[in-house]
Amino acid sequence: MVEQTSAAVWGYALAAVAFGLFGVYLAAAWRGRGAGGRLLLAVGSSAAWCVASAAMISGLAYASVAAILLSVVRDAAWLAFVVGLIGQIDGSHRRWPARVAVVVVVLRLATAVMAVLNLPWPVDPQRALIFLHLVAAVYALVLVEQLYRLLPAESRWGLKPFCLAMAASAVFDLYLYADAFLFGAIDRDIWSIRGLAHALVLPLIAISASRVPGWAIRLSVSREMVFHSTALAASGLYLLLVAAAGYYVRYFGGDWGRALQVTLFFAALLLLGVVAVSGTQRARLRVWLNKHLFPYRYDYRNEWLKFTRALSASGDHQDLGQTTIRALADLVESAGGGLWLDDGQGRFVMRARLNMPESSAEESADDPLCRFLAAEGWVFNLEEYRMRPKTYGNLTPPRWLSEMEDGWLVVPLTADEALIGFVVLLAPRTPVDINWEVLDLLKSAQRQAASYLARMQAAEALIEARKFDAFNRMSAFVVHDLKNLVAQLSLMLKNAERHKDNPEFQADMLETVAHVEKKMRDLMQQLQKKTTIERDRPMDLGLMLLRIGKQRAHLKPPVTVTLDTSPVLVSANAERLERVVGHIVQNALDATGENGMVTACLRRLDAGRAQIEIADTGCGMSPQFVRDQLFRPFQTTKASGMGIGVFEARQYLRELGGDIRVDSTPGEGTVMQLTLPVLPPTADDVAAIAQSDAEP
Repeated sequence: MVEQTSAAVWGYALAAVAFGLFGVYLAAAWRGRGAGGRLLLAVGSSAAWCVASAAMISGLAYASVAAILLSVVRDAAWLAFVVGLIGQIDGSHRRWPARVAVVVVVLRLATAVMAVLNLPWPVDPQRALIFLHLVAAVYALVLVEQLYRLLPAESRWGLKPFCLAMAASAVFDLYLYADAFLFGAIDRDIWSIRGLAHALVLPLIAISASRVPGWAIRLSVSREMVFHSTALAASGLYLLLVAAAGYYVRYFGGDWGRALQVTLFFAALLLLGVVAVSGTQRARLRVWLNKHLFPYRYDYRNEWLKFTRALSASGDHQDLGQTTIRALADLVESAGGGLWLDDGQGRFVMRARLNMPESSAEESADDPLCRFLAAEGWVFNLEEYRMRPKTYGNLTPPRWLSEMEDGWLVVPLTADEALIGFVVLLAPRTPVDINWEVLDLLKSAQRQAASYLARMQAAEALIEARKFDAFNRMSAFVVHDLKNLVAQLSLMLKNAERHKDNPEFQADMLETVAHVEKKMRDLMQQLQKKTTIERDRPMDLGLMLLRIGKQRAHLKPPVTVTLDTSPVLVSANAERLERVVGHIVQNALDATGENGMVTACLRRLDAGRAQIEIADTGCGMSPQFVRDQLFRPFQTTKASGMGIGVFEARQYLRELGGDIRVDSTPGEGTVMQLTLPVLPPTADDVAAIAQSDAEP
């Protein structure tokens, strides 16, 4: 008996919590008008009645009085709500539903008051209360039947869950009080779960509240929550049935009972696992729920967020193609598909696929299918075409598409009103009706996907253009270096006629040819990317200037090199730095006549910096040229120059943390000052530099 009382208390307490939470949700969603106020009153009075009933079972003082009176208030609130709905849709303005409801409520209230006050009554008050409960349940069924009959056929979809909920509650009360009236006492087992029974119909009431705008309640039932809760409930029901079957097998299976029970449980759990991970079964459940429980098939906000999140989360370009297919396929429960994109030459080729074999099929932008997709923007349904080909006019799908056994939908991808590709979706896991709602969703989603894919194509084109730009820039530097090497060879050949019999000239010529051959080989290797760029290492600027002057010792005027007394070390790529400094020295020689003067001076500055000053007495440059053109590529004053040597020099000096300053006067000459950060000299660095200098 104690266990039964405890179960009844918990039952009514849980029902009170359910009604209370639903009432709070209704209060937050109510817009202050319509039938929502009466519904909120009915739910609130139900919550109060459940609380009083739980308190009465627990034995609290005066709780029984409150429970009896609140039961009358609760029934009156629900009857008033149903009568109000009938009044809104009843064109004949019948008054008997409201009048009969008032009579039933007044009689119940009078009986309850007399029972509470122990007033004399011609019949047994307890039996009268039971009878009037029975009358109220019957009348509630009558009102629900009237409400459903008065509803137009096209409007029953909205109130059908509410009518089912009210009818179920009334039938439960009818059974409870008919049994009590027949046997003269209420069955306590049935009465203990009455609160939970009435609370179980709340989801149906919530569905109607979300479907009927006239109630002025903005309820949003999460599709994901309904899907998961329905799947959980179905799994629980399945396990209960399996448990019942296992119980039967164990107790009626003889010696094999326990073994058969274990086998049955294992097979049942295995089957549940297979169904749970099956995409086809999940798709069927989702379609069934969307079709029967919601006014629209899709939760557009959730679908749009999920679709955008899927596209944004993709990694590389191949992932974006597969993600696009998966995102579009999930909208219509498709198993996968293929993505065809424009290759830049007006042909659409497969770029990605999902659960679909590789295809070499190509479509030209001028083919009928692509023209149809670009002009109409329609989703091409192969199943519809096979049944009603005239729907698509004179369009004939290509042979490879017609022969695709699992081909289903062809979704165009349009960005800025231009067709950039299309997606062929495979047949769905479960039958899906392609109506206007599905088509509108696919059209909106394909534009979003097309914008991402167009951005991907633009990024690919930009990367390719940058690669060409980098290659062209490197080629320009290589050609510039080749020009300098050709100039050295030309000068050597020019002097060969006069000095070819001179042994010193012959040795110098061989050294020059070997130097040019090595430089050209290095350039070829860099172009072919067979060697990596040498890392920066300590180098002596003084030794570098001496080498540059020695290489040009046979030229006129000679280069006068002046060095600092101590070694000046910098961290740089020795070959590249020597090349850019040598280019500036060569420019000074080219701008200066044979009777002029070119000097290269190295000095140490304060703040850990060094300066190479290259001065000449040549033709000089105008201030406007120095300011606007000298450091721009392909700008030069020399007839055979390319105009990238000084540009490369400043770029590299700035990479090293230095800079270049130019002071030039036309007709007087030019002074170029190259500043670089220096390294503190160490014994190891000096030894390493000396060793590298001693190597041939």
